[in-house]
Amino acid sequence: MTETYRIYGMLGSPYSMKMRAVLRYRRIPFVFIPAMPGSEPIDNVRPAVIPVLRFPDGAFRVDSTPMIEELEALHPSRSIVPDDPGQSFLSYLLEDFADEWVTKMMFHYRWFRDVDQRTFARQGAFDFLGSAGLETLEKMASRTRERQVARMPLVGCTEANRPLIEGTYIELLSILEATIPRQRFLFGSRPSRADFALYGQLSQLASDPTPRAILREAAPYTDRWVVQMDDLCGLEGDWCAPEEALLDGVLDLLRMCGEVYLPFLAANAAAFESGAGSFSTRLRGLDHAQGTFKYQVKCLYEIQRRYALLEGKVRERIEPILAETGVLDTLRPRSQPPSGQGRRA
Repeated sequence: MTETYRIYGMLGSPYSMKMRAVLRYRRIPFVFIPAMPGSEPIDNVRPAVIPVLRFPDGAFRVDSTPMIEELEALHPSRSIVPDDPGQSFLSYLLEDFADEWVTKMMFHYRWFRDVDQRTFARQGAFDFLGSAGLETLEKMASRTRERQVARMPLVGCTEANRPLIEGTYIELLSILEATIPRQRFLFGSRPSRADFALYGQLSQLASDPTPRAILREAAPYTDRWVVQMDDLCGLEGDWCAPEEALLDGVLDLLRMCGEVYLPFLAANAAAFESGAGSFSTRLRGLDHAQGTFKYQVKCLYEIQRRYALLEGKVRERIEPILAETGVLDTLRPRSQPPSGQGRRA
């Protein structure tokens, strides 16, 4: 029998849900196996993150973005990368925004308030251990809660940063709710890598009590979109033509990248280059402070590198959009990315 792909991950992992939805849409056979970092058979895979994707040849891969690109090379049909190089770049940028900034919304809401901490800690324990007995489940839930809450200052999910993080969540929902009833996906009638990245984070925000209540009240169509994104294997669709105007929602998301996400990446990169373990920056007039992350330096470099590779006519077409939304100023390339493995899954 032909070996299928295997996703080792968890229902409570936004990147696991992202990759599961990608494989479903692309009709690539796979099995989903509950696993945590360090558990067998992925205990020797580095970095120790989930999801881990086992390819049919037995090789293991981590980090959802390169996973997507390797699958694109191996399975050309039902691509999630727009054909047009300009749209392809924009979808990559918005995927990165979802993976690295929208995930702050997810982590903040999950571990900031007592009700959300208690709810997910127990759900996550049950997803991994199953019916292991109440005492065992409660012990694991307690350990998970303590560990994750302790990480919040490092990743910037603090009381001081709460207005910016919660404000961008409300803004994100407003953008999507104004967009989805008109056009289901960002770059056409088929989903792009950016749609799947947004889905991964929203799959968790739609599950935890506090952000779920906000989502259902403020964005009912987006709430249902999240449910639908989980399995699009029966969907057929097309990309928008390159000459078509971008959706207002895409422009609004790019504006959030230009005003919040890319300045955040630039501040992190500057701190990393100076050897600082933490940094503080002003985003939309609000202070944001957190630990410095090498992986996010790589994120900025890769966005800049991909922009530099765009050919002249494509760049001429999208450059006014990038200038209008405040993205362009941050696209000057670094000399080289930092070495070492990344962190994101």
